[in-house]
Amino acid sequence: KYGLVTSAFVNSQNATFGPWPVDEGLCTLEEHRYLPIDVAAKDLFKEGIDTVIISNCYASEEELKKLGDLKKTMLDISVNLAENIPEVEKNIVLNFVHFNRGDVNENLIRSTQSRVKYKGHYFEVFNPVDIKRGDIIIESSLYGHYAGELQIAKTDMKNTGKTNVVGRVKDDEIYLLDDIKPWEKFILKEVK
Repeated sequence: KYGLVTSAFVNSQNATFGPWPVDEGLCTLEEHRYLPIDVAAKDLFKEGIDTVIISNCYASEEELKKLGDLKKTMLDISVNLAENIPEVEKNIVLNFVHFNRGDVNENLIRSTQSRVKYKGHYFEVFNPVDIKRGDIIIESSLYGHYAGELQIAKTDMKNTGKTNVVGRVKDDEIYLLDDIKPWEKFILKEVK
């Protein structure tokens, strides 16, 4: 509101000292203490923090690269894709700027632009396993006009047999799903 620049601290998980004779660092939020440095930074940027400072020494080259690759203005969520998913479904997961619909519910984050783009495409059922919190799902054509819609599960659910589980949010980033607001944009990035 007043144009103040905000800062917060994160920890390197590779540090060997600091700032005291211990190496756990002085992260701003205790919940970030043992998280990967980029996950903690994603959370802080999502909450509106302007600058992230590493509180212990020395961050690894890999950690610095991960921090440098982050988008401060849009949450990117690290995901693992299911094996052998069709190209269209893979494209939906990785090549869209997603957003959480305005009519939110407690079970799912719903991103609907893929069902608009791929209207008329037939989405086969190929992985209708039960749905766990953090799973990325795409509706099959058995769901009619919802076919091709990408969703992320916020709760465990029974699969009716019409929904494909196409990937999963990395375990240490699942908690970031709880604070995605209506109409908030995000991207999904595959990690290997």
